[in-house]
Amino acid sequence: MIEKIAHNDEVIAIIIYKNYDLDGIQFVTPPGALLQLGHMRRPIGYRVVPHIHTDVRRETYGTQEVLFIKKGVVEIDFYSFTQEYLQTKTLSEGDIIFLGGAGHGLRVVEEATIVEVKNGPYHPDADKGRFEGRT
Repeated sequence: MIEKIAHNDEVIAIIIYKNYDLDGIQFVTPPGALLQLGHMRRPIGYRVVPHIHTDVRRETYGTQEVLFIKKGVVEIDFYSFTQEYLQTKTLSEGDIIFLGGAGHGLRVVEEATIVEVKNGPYHPDADKGRFEGRT
C-alpha cells in the first residue's frame, strides 16, 4: 500500500509500506518534488541500458528526505508548514517514507536502523528550524 499524507493540497509525506508491490515502475512523488521517489519491480532478465546521467543544472530551495526503515519501529509526527500537528504514523522494518519538507518529528519505539537520503549539500546550522511539538 502507498499512503499520501496531504494538508491544504500540499504533499506532506508519502509512505510506501513494505507489503506494496506492483509490476513495472511507479514514481510516487509529485513531478515538481526536489527528490523523485520511484518503486520498481522488474522480471528476471530485465535490463537497464548502460547510461550516464548528464549534467543538468537544477536549482532547488528547501529540503526533502527519504527514510528507509531497515530495522525496528518508529513513530513519525506530521506537522503542516505552519507547524500545526496533523497526525502520527507508525513505520516498521521495510517501510519507506518520503518527507516533503513540512514539519515532522520522530520517536524510536523499538531500536531502529534507518537510512536517510536528502538533497544536499547539508548545512547543519541552517537546514532545520526547530519548534515545540509532540516529539
